[in-house]
Amino acid sequence: MKHILSSIVFFISVLLFLPFDAKAVSLEGISAESYVLIEANSGNIIASHNETQKRPMASTTKIMTTLLLLESGNLEEEFKVDNEAIKVEGSSMGLCEDDIVTKLALCYGMMLPSGNDAANQTAVLLAENTNGFAELMNKRAAEIGLKNTNFVTPSGLHDENHYSTAFDMAMLTREALKNNLFKKICSTEQAKTYFGNPPYERWLTNTNKLLYLYEHCIGVKTGFTDEAGRCLVSAAEKDGVFLICVTLNAPNDWNDHIKLYEYGFSVSESVNIDLDYSKLSASVVGGTKKQIAIAPLEEPMYTRIDGNSTTISYEIILDKFIYAPVEAKKKVGKIIFYSNDKMIFSTDLITQEKCEALRFEYKPSLLEKLFNYIKELFK
Repeated sequence: MKHILSSIVFFISVLLFLPFDAKAVSLEGISAESYVLIEANSGNIIASHNETQKRPMASTTKIMTTLLLLESGNLEEEFKVDNEAIKVEGSSMGLCEDDIVTKLALCYGMMLPSGNDAANQTAVLLAENTNGFAELMNKRAAEIGLKNTNFVTPSGLHDENHYSTAFDMAMLTREALKNNLFKKICSTEQAKTYFGNPPYERWLTNTNKLLYLYEHCIGVKTGFTDEAGRCLVSAAEKDGVFLICVTLNAPNDWNDHIKLYEYGFSVSESVNIDLDYSKLSASVVGGTKKQIAIAPLEEPMYTRIDGNSTTISYEIILDKFIYAPVEAKKKVGKIIFYSNDKMIFSTDLITQEKCEALRFEYKPSLLEKLFNYIKELFK
């Protein structure tokens, strides 16, 4: 069980104007009908245009499909494909009738070559059919807080009722990138997988050219249909700043993303959260000390954005009981930081010193002493 010890606002800012030497990059000439650039940890918008406009999002849909498959577990277990499910138009990872494959291979098949066959197979595997899988997708979307998104297909093939927004896709990606395996898969340029009957070695290539066009890019997913146009969701990290960019119907999407990232990195900065940790402590039961010093395992950081007003608060969550003896560097809780009520950083709290257990000297009662005296008389 956990106990919330405190939730204290310790820093309130006025408008922050960062002392950057670099001038902000111009955003003129962005080709996208809709776009958004967010700071990933907080979800705060840095730049946007028509970011809440509902639009088809093509194969960027597979971000959700892949996330659900990763969350289902048993990724290395082999199974035989559904021969009807894999018969689908468009891009493919190369699944054939009676192939044996794993969930993990399907994830790479969706995120790298954008396999519609892998997406359909995922739907049948997790929900028996695409309609049932759409329900799972929309349920997960509601949990994330996507207010202007409706999923119909697992692959992103066009349907009038299948849509999202640039902002919702950014928030979906923010959630997906919390999954370390998703982050690894979407950042991979080429991957070796095994499937077939019997399975044999295959190499899959990522359609996301931004991975080598822009040095700071770490993924995520491309998409295209005639109705949606070119769609691209990407993420980039530089000097501790973590950004996510989404463009929908963008004829010049590679350059759009590079321009948006150059702008974003020019107006943002990763900085330490200054806090006096000398007063942080935890109560100990049965120890030689009643309180023991604690501190964050990692240095808390947040991203300042030029011109944004920011309120930082923190919350400490400690184990309900900490029993002696306690070793130094023992994990005893967490500290969570918020920016304008959005979580931006979390790390473990660890002890900074040892605490020995109390040693009690046993003293017999008067009755016990009398009893022992009588025993000695009759020996």
